[in-house]
Amino acid sequence: MDAPDIELDKELKATLQARGELGADYDSALAESFLEKVEQRLDATLERRVRRHLAEERTAVARGMRSPERPYGHFGERYGFGIISLVLAIPLSAIGVAQAGIGGLVVAWLGIVGVNAFQAGHGRRLFRGGEERRTASGWED
Repeated sequence: MDAPDIELDKELKATLQARGELGADYDSALAESFLEKVEQRLDATLERRVRRHLAEERTAVARGMRSPERPYGHFGERYGFGIISLVLAIPLSAIGVAQAGIGGLVVAWLGIVGVNAFQAGHGRRLFRGGEERRTASGWED
């Protein structure tokens, strides 16, 4: 057991002992107090892991093992391609119906859905140069 886990074990025993002495009237206050300590422990562990992960990323970039990653997730990257494809879907649908009837419409929409599905699944890796490939999680303690 780690030293912090021993501390939490002591806190739990103290909380249970206090509950025995104080009675059921203070159950919620004692539980809140203990859970707050558990939450602080989890926050500290998470913060330590995130800092370690960021330090490993920075070290890898500094050593030239990997190029810096752009943060993926702002609105333009996530939704821009989909919005543009839907805007272009209107004239593509009209052209498909005018040239081949309902079959042309189906083919046009299958193409639109296919391109969007590919971009959602693989496009991000293509545009970022394949840097998404990672082995282990790196979040282990």
